[in-house]
Amino acid sequence: MIPIIRIQDIADILIMTFLLYQLYSWFRGTRAIQVLLGLGIVTLIYFATRFLNLYMTSWVLQELGTVLIILIIVVFQTEIRQALYRFSLLRHILDTRQETRHSQFQDIAETIFRMAAKKTGALIVFQGNESLQDLMTNGVVINSEISPQMLESIFYDGAPFHDGAALINDGRIEKAACHLPLSINPDVPQHLGTRHRAALGLSERSDAVIIAISEERGEVALVSAGTFQLIKTPTELILTLDGLLRNETESPRVTLRHRIFSNMLPKASLLLAVCVFWVLITTRQGQITTVAVPLRLHGVPDSIVLLRSVPEEVTVQIKAMSSLTPPASKLDLTADIDASKITEGTSILRVNHGDITAPSGMIITSVSPSSVRVTAEKKMRKRVPIKATIKGRLTIGKSSLHIICEPDSVDIEGPASQVSSILSLATEDIDAGQLKIGKEYRKNLRVPEKQISVLLDTPVTITLSSRSRSK
Repeated sequence: MIPIIRIQDIADILIMTFLLYQLYSWFRGTRAIQVLLGLGIVTLIYFATRFLNLYMTSWVLQELGTVLIILIIVVFQTEIRQALYRFSLLRHILDTRQETRHSQFQDIAETIFRMAAKKTGALIVFQGNESLQDLMTNGVVINSEISPQMLESIFYDGAPFHDGAALINDGRIEKAACHLPLSINPDVPQHLGTRHRAALGLSERSDAVIIAISEERGEVALVSAGTFQLIKTPTELILTLDGLLRNETESPRVTLRHRIFSNMLPKASLLLAVCVFWVLITTRQGQITTVAVPLRLHGVPDSIVLLRSVPEEVTVQIKAMSSLTPPASKLDLTADIDASKITEGTSILRVNHGDITAPSGMIITSVSPSSVRVTAEKKMRKRVPIKATIKGRLTIGKSSLHIICEPDSVDIEGPASQVSSILSLATEDIDAGQLKIGKEYRKNLRVPEKQISVLLDTPVTITLSSRSRSK
C-alpha cells in the first residue's frame, strides 16, 4: 500500500529530482553519464531481486555495490571534484578573477585569424568561473601579457608548445602546452581531429570557452558547453567572446518559466524515476515490529559485583521507515545500559530509547518495561587453601604418604557474602588407585558459585610424596 503523501514528501522528491538533473546537465555527453545510467539499471535489478526474494543475486549485487562506489570515486575523482565546486555557493564570492577586457579580445581575435590564414594550428582556452586546475595537466607556467607575438610564438609550427593548449586567465597567458581531456561523445564528426576533440572534452566538463584553429582547413571554431561554432570574422569572434566571458551580472537573464519548462524530456524522466524509488523506499513506512532485546550492562564499578538483573530482556517496538530495512527476524539488537552509578544493594536503572541502536531507516517507538532492577554486592578478594579430592581409599603403604598441591592456595574474587563463606577450594576427583609416588597429576579447581572468579590460569599440580612440603 502506498503511504499518504505529505508536503515533506513532495519537497523530498523535487529536491532529489533537481540534484539528479544538475548532475545530468553537467555530465551529459561524457563517460560519467554512461556509468551513472548503468548504475541506475543495476540498482533497479537489485530492488527487483529483493522484492522477489532472490537472496543470492541480491546479496551479490549488494556486495558489488560497495566495491563499485570505491571504483567510481577513484575513476571519476576529477568529475566529482568539479561537481562539488559547481555546487559551492561561495565560489562567486571568493572568485577574484577580473573580467577580460574588450581591447584584449581585439588583439586576440586579429592574431587568431592571422594564424588561421597561415593554417597554424592552435588551441586557446579562456577560463570561466570554474577552476581548470584538475582538468588541464602538464602545462608550463608562462604568466605573460597577451600579445600577438607571444601567441604566435607559442603555436609556431615546430615550437615546443605547439601541440598543447594555452590558458588565458585574468587577462594574461597563464600556461602553455597544457593537455586537455578528450571527449568520448560518439556524435563528434569524424573529420575533426584530436585538437577539436580535446576542446570539446574540456567544454563538457567546465564553463571554459575554447578556440580551436584547424591547420588542415584554416577554420576558427569556438567551443563552449559541448557545442561547436564556426567563426567567420574577427568581429564575430570579439562579440561572441564578449558575450560568453562577460561578468555574470551582465549575462542575459533566463526567466523562471524557461528554467522550469525547457528540456522537459530528461526532467520528466528523472522525476518519474525518483517517484518510483520513493515508492519502493517508503512501501513499508510505518510498519511496527515487536522484538525481544537482551540487556547488557556496562561501566560497572570495579568494587561492585552484579548478582542479577530483573528482567534480563525488554520488549521493543520498532517502526520501519523504508522497505530497505531488514526484517525483524534478522535484527541483532542489544539494550546497552550504563551501570556506572549503581551501588551495593538494589538499584533501578532506566532503559531509554537511546540505549538501543536501531538500524538505519528504523525508529524505536517504545520500550517495555522502561526500567530494570539490578542487585549488586560489594566485591571481595580472599586467598583460600587448595585441597585435593581423592576418590576411594589409598592402598596400604600409601596412606601415610602426603598429597601435595602446587600451588597450595589461590585467590578468589566475587560477592562478599559468597567469598566469606568459602574456606577452601577442592580439585576435580583423583582416583586413589591410580596414584603413584612422585608422579604429577593436573586437575582443575571446582568453583562453588558462578559469581566466584578464581584468579588462577593453570590447573593445579598434585603429587603423592613420602614427606610433606616444607613451609
